[in-house]
Amino acid sequence: MTEMAGLKPKHFLWSVKDRVATVRLDRPDRKNPLTFDSYAELRDMFRALVYASDVDVLVFASNGGNFCSGGDVHDIIGPLIGLDMKGLLAFTRMTGDLVKAMIHCGKPIIAAVDGVAVGAGAIIAMAADIRLATPAAKCAFLFTRVGLAGCDMGACAMLPRIIGQGRAAELLYTGRVMSADEGAAWGFWNVIHAPEVLDGEAMTLAKRIAAGPTFAHGITKTQLNQEWNMSLDQAIEAEAQAQAICMQTRDFERAYRAFVAKEKPVFQGD
Repeated sequence: MTEMAGLKPKHFLWSVKDRVATVRLDRPDRKNPLTFDSYAELRDMFRALVYASDVDVLVFASNGGNFCSGGDVHDIIGPLIGLDMKGLLAFTRMTGDLVKAMIHCGKPIIAAVDGVAVGAGAIIAMAADIRLATPAAKCAFLFTRVGLAGCDMGACAMLPRIIGQGRAAELLYTGRVMSADEGAAWGFWNVIHAPEVLDGEAMTLAKRIAAGPTFAHGITKTQLNQEWNMSLDQAIEAEAQAQAICMQTRDFERAYRAFVAKEKPVFQGD
């Protein structure tokens, strides 16, 4: 295990406080687009998060009134036109690896979305475990608008599971903006907050989760993702084994002893 509070990324902002990490893309003047380098650095950060001993929850926050405007037109889309198939596939696999790293990082991820979250920005929000937004949140899976398929970075697998097949299909075919109200009604956004309280509400939720049994939270995240590919019988058996593992933790014993003493349990993640 390693500590990540001292991480000094080159392509995004990073902080850790009270066992909650906060990441923000750092190009607010251009609505926080991604570059080849920022994709790779985010992927590597989420991969390292698996082994972080000082982070229990991550908040992916907005910056300057926007979340992420997707791949930078000049830094990514332009150069892609000149690549051969091998180079293109290396890039698309790298972008998919970011989503895989988010899914497998072992920590709950909260997306706090203000303003634009389009293209890969919409995907990052989608790949989070919990999504908060403001009324100004504009989310679009706009790949068809640049001549590409809607099946990018896991969108065709994940988005229908969140908002339903028909709604996902319409968004992925048209590339149109999903309004904040639509996203809330469809279950994409967990809750809508005013812009001035978004970060605070995200941090409050993150701290609440971090105060829980964090080892068990990691098991929950794993099961939420693995059970997509299981039958009901397989899922019930996997959850039986997962709970048996959690019943061996000290947090389970702490919860019991606190209940007997009529106290609130203080979980320590072991």
